[in-house]
Amino acid sequence: MNIYPLFRALLFKLNPEHAHYLTLSMIRLAGDLQPINGLIRASFSAPDHPVQAFGLKFSNPIGLAAGYDKDGIGWRGLACLGFGHIEIGTVTLKPQPGNPKPRLFRLPEERALINRMGFPGMGAEFVVQQISKKRPKNLVLGVNIGKNKDTPLEAAVQDYLALLRLFAERADYLTINVSSPNTVGLRQLQERQALDQLLKLLRLERERLIQTGTHKLPILIKLSPDLTDPQLDGALDVIQANQMDGVIASNTTISREGVNSPFTREDGGLSGRPLQMRSLAMVANIHKRTKGRLPVIGVGGISDATGVQRMMDTGAILVQLYTGLIYEGPGIVNRILRELRA
Repeated sequence: MNIYPLFRALLFKLNPEHAHYLTLSMIRLAGDLQPINGLIRASFSAPDHPVQAFGLKFSNPIGLAAGYDKDGIGWRGLACLGFGHIEIGTVTLKPQPGNPKPRLFRLPEERALINRMGFPGMGAEFVVQQISKKRPKNLVLGVNIGKNKDTPLEAAVQDYLALLRLFAERADYLTINVSSPNTVGLRQLQERQALDQLLKLLRLERERLIQTGTHKLPILIKLSPDLTDPQLDGALDVIQANQMDGVIASNTTISREGVNSPFTREDGGLSGRPLQMRSLAMVANIHKRTKGRLPVIGVGGISDATGVQRMMDTGAILVQLYTGLIYEGPGIVNRILRELRA
């Protein structure tokens, strides 16, 4: 019997950000208490569906996208839900409060969210402490990084370089977030020249770290679904030229096409079901333009096995979800993997 719809109805009576903090706190507690941890793991254990990507082995193709656990406080509890990988963040170098509240809005009729969070968080040093805890077996842990709001765009590369150095020995992979619509100017870093400058310096720093004995950390680039075809071509050229390991497609969208909700006028990025077709098209576009040579993680509107299969048929090697977890509940990974194997 699925009791999550009742629990969700209670949660949805709370302010969205308060509800998220409450559930994440419960997940954090569950992850830290061994008897509860084991019980949850047994209840939501998912069948293996192994995937190799970026030189890493994933127990299954379904991951949790960045944004759910920004500071890495709940990842051990979240791992009990069957995710093959969890992406923490977006993490900034220094702590920052993010944008003014309210900044998170539910669109239940659309199975969607709008957020303009603006990377609130405790900062990189705090996250380093959190992810230094004992790692659950077979979990791939990624860290999504971005620049601080008060870091000038021309100095953003220094934030990313410092974050690369901090997480090089602690993360299984790193995601470069240059596509959030909620930090002013950030998306300009997706433009060919700016992205080339950023990735070239990250590539050189990664090579230097490898020479000092650090393992080769896979670096992925998270792109916006709002890029034009010429912008996407430019970004993909630069990503491949600088030997990055893959792309995450996509981030949230500022488009409100086909969405009917009182919240459509709210600024911020839209996620969930309305993003699915746009993300599928972007994954297909990237797969075609790179002739399948650049691995892609597909994100956007995934909430069932059909959505996962469509994303992978389109060219994604892995998928991530976030909004789907909020609307479908903690059994979502188990349910999807069992349906994929059926």
